[in-house]
Amino acid sequence: MKNEIKVVNNEKALHFETLLSNGEFAFIEYRWNKGNLVFMHTWVPEGFEGQGIAAALAKFALEYAKEKQLQIVVYCPYVNAYLKKHPEYQVLLAKQDTP
Repeated sequence: MKNEIKVVNNEKALHFETLLSNGEFAFIEYRWNKGNLVFMHTWVPEGFEGQGIAAALAKFALEYAKEKQLQIVVYCPYVNAYLKKHPEYQVLLAKQDTP
């Protein structure tokens, strides 16, 4: 995708998403838990992989959390890998409860 990737927060579907040229959506699915933004799953349709779409989704989602001063919990392997490459977002991680 040579054009800028436009990502939106679809609050009804609980997705950070972008509409692709074939009419499908790529998205990061999220949930809310104890006030934390929880990243569940990233999905990019086959044929659109490797074009920076997932990275654009992750950046948008993390910037959203940063802007709204939210803490995050990450179950999604892609977002977890993105955080390792972009440690500036690790301050958003929710502190885990310890017994």
